[in-house]
Amino acid sequence: MILTAIPVGFVAGLFGIGGGLITVPFLYYIFNSLGIEQEYLMHLAVGTSFAIIIPTSIVSVLTHNKFKAVDFEIVKSYGIFVIVGVIIGTIFAASLKTKSLVLFFSTILILLSIYLLLLQEKEKNVLVDIKLHFKIILGFIVGFISAPMGIGGAIMNVPILKFFGFSINKAIGSAAAIGFLIAVFGAFGFLISGTYLKTNLPLSIGFLNIPAFLIFIPITTFMARIGARTVHKIDKNKITKFFGIFLLLVAIKFLLEYLKL
Repeated sequence: MILTAIPVGFVAGLFGIGGGLITVPFLYYIFNSLGIEQEYLMHLAVGTSFAIIIPTSIVSVLTHNKFKAVDFEIVKSYGIFVIVGVIIGTIFAASLKTKSLVLFFSTILILLSIYLLLLQEKEKNVLVDIKLHFKIILGFIVGFISAPMGIGGAIMNVPILKFFGFSINKAIGSAAAIGFLIAVFGAFGFLISGTYLKTNLPLSIGFLNIPAFLIFIPITTFMARIGARTVHKIDKNKITKFFGIFLLLVAIKFLLEYLKL
């Protein structure tokens, strides 16, 4: 867990994500090796990931904000619809089995990584006003997909905000802030659903594992600060491609895991 927390925190700050893309697969393997009940293995990894994202995203947002890379107006007007999606998505996730959740996780990652790798950088970012119906539809979709994956939604929100003319740095910073909202409601949802299902998983409250949370937090929050500072020193054109390659590698690894189940 200690070794996993170091890259999780750094990547969280670097890409504006909560780190769930690494946390979920690693927690899945860790909990599996500890003999956690197979039926709720993925649920515990996802729920715990959300709890870890909360403090990590706070540090990431504060650091990005120092570089004036967080648009709080879009966070408020768009985030409310993301929250609705998270609540519905959490209920949906609770009804799925581990194998279905693993397939869901892998499929979404592959689609998003391909999109990012093919995305052409705009020579000039022209900020377009995002209409209300786009905020409702896209916000709900992002929230709904993020909930079963245990992620802060930046893998979708960064490309969405870039599409509407945000610079890559501002897209990452704002996505980190929206990720905080997703994590809070996601963690609470998995805590409630795990308690409701009477899972009685060892050292856990609902689908939140206490030891994993306590081990990850100090390391990920520290590393997130370093990652968030680093992103402002890297060539903007390269960041998007790094993001895409990173997602593709995680997706392939998890798809292989699905085939074993």
